[in-house]
Amino acid sequence: MKDSDNSFCHESLQDRKTIADILSSLQQGLSNGTLKFSDEDNEITLKPSGLLTLTVKASSDSDHNVLDVRVSWTSKKPKKLKKELKISVD
Repeated sequence: MKDSDNSFCHESLQDRKTIADILSSLQQGLSNGTLKFSDEDNEITLKPSGLLTLTVKASSDSDHNVLDVRVSWTSKKPKKLKKELKISVD
């Protein structure tokens, strides 16, 4: 499913083994520093570097279970904070 030129979205129904294989590929891509995503409609290449933020959410209702895993990072260097932290010990 084409989202825009700078984004990629894919949704499909897969068995547990196939999803485990996809997660393994994601792990390998993160380790190597290059993640390439493609389907019939779109493709994108991401190059994660520096510090990455990992967010994991899980929920379970009677018939609906969700596991969301998000990895995010910024390409720019973090801006320096204008305020300096000071710690005093008496």
